[in-house]
Amino acid sequence: MAVVESVNTGVSRPILAKTGVSGIDKRPAGGPVRIAVPGPAGSGLAGDVICDAEHHGGPDQAVYAYAREDLDSFAAELGPLRGGVFGENLTTAGIDVSGAELGEHWRVGDALLQVTVPRIPCRTFAAWLERDGWVKRFTAAARPGTYLRVLAGGEVRAGDAVTVEHRPGHGVTVADTFRALLTRPDRLPDLLAAGDDLLPELRARILRRTTPAT
Repeated sequence: MAVVESVNTGVSRPILAKTGVSGIDKRPAGGPVRIAVPGPAGSGLAGDVICDAEHHGGPDQAVYAYAREDLDSFAAELGPLRGGVFGENLTTAGIDVSGAELGEHWRVGDALLQVTVPRIPCRTFAAWLERDGWVKRFTAAARPGTYLRVLAGGEVRAGDAVTVEHRPGHGVTVADTFRALLTRPDRLPDLLAAGDDLLPELRARILRRTTPAT
């Protein structure tokens, strides 16, 4: 059974090797956390802080999920990794997060969430982990985790089941999207098979990059 291992929130903290602050240092909550549709630049989790509102947060990136299995795959080079250390709000176990299809619906506790786009690694992520070349390493692994939209709010806590209530069937996964955007631009047209489950801004970006100039 797929479950939530931990629900993680972060406050604004200085990040080593980076000027400024970030909410990437997320820590497991001791009890239930309320999830709701955020504002244009906010987090979907009560008590969670978004510092870089230009690139994070908002309705289409309300919640970030990452799999315990994928955290453990990096343990040989990073050591044991607690839930939240990759900046994820939900650390899951028993579900292939990066293998989820765009548009997939997850019931998590009382909340209903929808898979939207993969996480794109940034310099803040590398600075937080204090690993040179981390963006390249994370990209090569192609296990990005996924952002989720809040379709229905509710409380979520560690131990809650994660149930896939709807899988669109188009076959376009989070990992497929990540690879097409970062390492396999030849696969960008394949993402259009996701139909309405592809975010409009991503669809427009793909069309700009793949439509021949006239």
